[in-house]
Formats: sequence, C-alpha cells, structure tokens
Amino acid sequence: MPPPSNKLLEGPILRSLLTLAVPIVAANVLQSAYQIIDAFWVGRLGGAAVAAVSISFPVLFLTFAIGSGLSLAGSTLIAQYVGARNETMVAHVAGQTLLMVVLASLVLGTIGYFSAPALLRLMGVAPEVYPGALGFMRVSFVGIVFNFTFFVFQSIMRGIGRPTLPVYIVLGTVFLNFVLDPLLIFGWGPVPGYGVMGAAMATLFTQAIAAIVGVAVLRLGLHGIHVRRRDFIPDFGYIKRAFFLGLPASIELSARALGLMVMTFLIASFGTLTLAAYGVGSNVLQVVMVPAMGLSMAISTLVGQNIGAGNIERAARIGRLGGMLGFASLSLFGILVFLFAPQLVAFFVPGDAAVIAAGAGFLRIMSLAWGFLGLQFALTGVFRASGNMVLTMVLTLVSQWVVQFPLAYVLSKHTDLHEQGIWWALPIANVVTALITLCLYAKGDWKKKRLIEPEEEIAGKVTEDILVGEVSR
Repeated sequence: MPPPSNKLLEGPILRSLLTLAVPIVAANVLQSAYQIIDAFWVGRLGGAAVAAVSISFPVLFLTFAIGSGLSLAGSTLIAQYVGARNETMVAHVAGQTLLMVVLASLVLGTIGYFSAPALLRLMGVAPEVYPGALGFMRVSFVGIVFNFTFFVFQSIMRGIGRPTLPVYIVLGTVFLNFVLDPLLIFGWGPVPGYGVMGAAMATLFTQAIAAIVGVAVLRLGLHGIHVRRRDFIPDFGYIKRAFFLGLPASIELSARALGLMVMTFLIASFGTLTLAAYGVGSNVLQVVMVPAMGLSMAISTLVGQNIGAGNIERAARIGRLGGMLGFASLSLFGILVFLFAPQLVAFFVPGDAAVIAAGAGFLRIMSLAWGFLGLQFALTGVFRASGNMVLTMVLTLVSQWVVQFPLAYVLSKHTDLHEQGIWWALPIANVVTALITLCLYAKGDWKKKRLIEPEEEIAGKVTEDILVGEVSR
C-alpha cells in the first residue's frame, strides 16, 4: 500500500486525522464555492431568482443523495481493504463503484429532467419563480453524471488516504466557474445571458472537466491507485451486494433530502420573502457544514483503515477525538455567524432590507446549536466506517421525520411563532439527534461489526464467491 496509508495506522491520532481532514475540508470548501458563486451572481437578479435556486436545491439534493449513498459502500470497503493491504481488491472495488454510480446517475438524471415541471407544480412554485427554477433544475439534471463521477473519484482518493489531488482539481474548476457564471447569467458580447439557468450551465461545464480528469487519473495509475480495464467489467455479484450495503445510506441521505423538500413546501407557504431568507440562510449553513462533513469523511476513512488493520481501540480513540473537534469547531463557527449574521446575508442579497432582516433572524436562531451538528457528523463517520449504515439511516429518520418536521409544522402553524417556528425546529432536532448519537457511540456495539477480516490476503482473480464472503461478513 502507498506510504501515506501506512502512516495513518500509527503515530499520533491528531496528526493522522489532520493529514486527512485538512485536504478533505479544503476540497469541500472549494466545492461549496460553486454554490456561493452561484448565489452571489444569482442574487444580483433579485429575490425571485434566489427563490428559484432555493426551490430547486432540495429536489437536486434528493437525486444526489441516492447516488451518493451507493458510493459510500465502495468507499467504506476501499478504506478497510487499504488497512488490510489488499491492493487487488482496492482497485476492483473502485472500478465497480464508479461503474455502479455512473449508471445510477444516468437513470436518475433522465427521470429528473422529464419530471422537473411536474415537481415544480407540485411544490406550488410562484409564477415569477417557475421559469428560472425549471431551467436551473433541468440543466443540473443533465450534468448529474459528471457530479457523481467526480464525487466517486473523491471518495476513492479519500479511501486510499490520498485526498490532496481533488483539492487542486476543484480549485481549477472553481476559478473557471467564477468566470463562466457572470458570462452565462448576464451575457457578454455574442454570448447571450441565460439568467438563473446560466449558473447551472457553468457548473455543468466545469464539473465535466473535473470528472474527465478524475477518471484519467484512476485509469493511468498516476496517484496511488491504478484501476485497469478489467476492473470496469461488470461484477454483478459485487454490485448486488454493494448495492444492498449502500442502500441504507441512500435511504438515509434521501430521507434527509426529502425532509428538506417537505420543509421547503412548508416554508413556501409563508411566501417568497421567507423562501428567499431560507435560501440565503441555507447557503451559509452549507458553508458551515463543510468542515463538519470533511471531518466526518476523514474520521470515516481513518477509522475504516484501522478497522481493516484490526486496530479497534485506536479506531475508538479516533472517534472520541473527532467528536470533540467537531463540537468545538462548529460551536466557534456558530458564534461567529451569530455575531455577523446581517453582514453575511447582505453579501448574498445586497440592498434588500427585508430579506437581510429575515435571513439574519434565521441564522441567529439555528447557529448556536451547530456544535451538536458537528458532534453528530463526527460520530456517524465512525458508524459508517464500520459498516453500520442501518444505524445512521435510523438516526436520520428520527431527526428529520420524528423530531424536525413535526415540530416545525406545529410551531409554525399552531403557535404565534409562524415562520420562526420552522427555524427553531432545526436546532432542537440537532441537539436531540446528537445526544442520541453520543449514547449509541458510547455503548460500543459498532466495534463488533466489520466488512472484512484483517488477516485475509486475496491474490489472483477476484471471484464472486470471494466478494460474497467479504461483503456479507
């Protein structure tokens, strides 16, 4: 295995965690820059344009969630095989995961493209918002195959312990997106302006470049892993079992996305101003969640490699340290956002005093509970690394459908809080879910589950029987 992977299995845990977390967070920060850049330029078109992107996001997130959940099975297995020093299976799992997720993205993108008008009508989108939302959503569905391809590439790089290369790829595409956004949104010279749809077109073009570069790196063996042509030959035994291993993660992420969609229905019932405030606040929330998600991914990779190597107690120490880091870092972010909420909202929607006031209120209500969100993300990273996908799925279902949405509905529709009742439901759900997650981690049942045995050395041709035995353990 590559030297960086071996170093992650020994020495100070904080050093190993930061070795992974820093580039992962950097890549995620840059990835989120797509949304920030889009929001910055779209905000210049007015509140209806902001609402168009906001109303599209939950639908797109639902589609992303289904494919992303399937890729988690591959990334989890890759990390454990890296720990077990099984290079043959690392490359095989990488190729099969990429094949499975690309096929899924083509199906989902096609369905999404043709169903977009019906979805927007179902969501009760206002007439002034509908055209922009439809164009943005359809172009995004066309480009979903490139998004998924690059997401899988990133997860493979994380799994083998080499997360740095995606940072440079994303950095280049973000700069290109910053140039293309105003060009395609407003037009210039012979290039016509496409409005809100132009933002999606810029993202599609840059994500296509990133996906092509990622696949080339894997095929040419340029960065610690060489996925050969034979690794892309469909192995239906692996695909079937990886599908069912990743299915709970897909359900989990889909439930989170559906929760956002249902919340958007509820928010839209309070009018365009509330929807625009939610859209701007959500942009800030997405940025703040980046370090939490990056830390969770780093923890998952590091714990997975150590489980594969049989270092269970070291994996537990990684979880404890990661939980503390997650809570402390997001609490700090929350305090800063609370203090500078109006200025943050004004960055996205300058000159609209009503949206600034409403968006700042939303941010201030939910920001001080972000530390619990960081704790939850860190510990669920441990659960995923050990293969406990069902447990993380149940936690999300409880958070979204047992606590958050019912509470948001009751507080907004049956109290004097109105739309602020929706805002208050978010921090309450974060705190409750984080405390439940902490109790389950402390119980320690996750230590008993693993997907492979560390002493196994598999050589030669990979057969379905071997894969059946590995995944089903």
